[in-house]
Amino acid sequence: MDFATRIATWQQRHGRHDLPWQNTRDPYRIWLSEIMLQQTQVSTVIPYYQRFLERFPDLRALAAADQEDVMPYWAGLGYYARARNLHRCAQEIVRDWSGRFPPDAAAIATLPGIGRSTAAAIAAFAYGERSPIMDGNVKRVFARHFGIAGDPARRETEIRLWGLADAQLADGAGHEVDMGAYTQGLMDLGATLCVRGRPSCDRCPVAETCIARREGRQAELPTPKTRKASPERRTGMLVLQHEGRILLQRRPSPGIWGGLWSLPEFDAALDAASACRELGATPAAIFELAAFAHTFTHFRLHVRPWYVVLAQAPDMAGKPWQWVDAAGSAAVALPAPVRKLIDGLFADGLPEDLMAPAA
Repeated sequence: MDFATRIATWQQRHGRHDLPWQNTRDPYRIWLSEIMLQQTQVSTVIPYYQRFLERFPDLRALAAADQEDVMPYWAGLGYYARARNLHRCAQEIVRDWSGRFPPDAAAIATLPGIGRSTAAAIAAFAYGERSPIMDGNVKRVFARHFGIAGDPARRETEIRLWGLADAQLADGAGHEVDMGAYTQGLMDLGATLCVRGRPSCDRCPVAETCIARREGRQAELPTPKTRKASPERRTGMLVLQHEGRILLQRRPSPGIWGGLWSLPEFDAALDAASACRELGATPAAIFELAAFAHTFTHFRLHVRPWYVVLAQAPDMAGKPWQWVDAAGSAAVALPAPVRKLIDGLFADGLPEDLMAPAA
């Protein structure tokens, strides 16, 4: 059997079949899962996927919603540009495609936030289209099986991998393969057997023809990326509390945490009292909280948070700010580290004695 047929046959017998977005031809549900799964573990995605569908059961429901309504259902999942593009994409399909998902991978790839591989996966699962995919896990499978050295993120290596992916579906190759099973099989193989650390070559359906296995090069393929030191950034963050409510600011879009609500930030070189004055807030007591760090794709953010009880609240009318109940902010779209900070601080009601007030 050829490569594609072996992958598809293995998937039908041993692959994953009970994920909530499987066993459907609905391109909306398939598309949603593919976007959520980008750089995110399956176990993390499942509850988000289910909650999202409960609120937005179809494409028109998503398109009709405001972005403000969408973001709470993505908060904590990360990579928030995905949610903004998802919303824009739904609106474009309603406007330009009469509410029907585009019929092939080439058309799907023209939509916001959908690249070639994602478009091909959607078309394969929804329409059975013979289009190859090439996500991170699949790059590892192809690099090992066909012995392709070089950083998979570099253009020249990626071109070679895509050429091999095309060849597996060319005339005379995999001509009778079930595209859904083949596409899912590549994903399953990379996620469960052909993993980064110790691949389970003894259970691999294409082990007999794998160059990395034959030459003992599993550990060196794919070629590791050249890692650069992540830039370090620092910020101060204020938990401003007044009469049981805290002040939140909507983050500008696009940008880090764009479209979400977050705590007011200030230059880490300033003290909390000075930051309060810049906001027009009058503090009654200031407490320094434990610092923490959060890693983004391209940098690491060090946060120095402060809890401030206000004697007088600033007037934020007409600005992208809101006061929310301190102990009941669950319905607000907050970034995961901000959610963790607030939930920890107010888990047992309003904090009374954190530590001695900072000078």
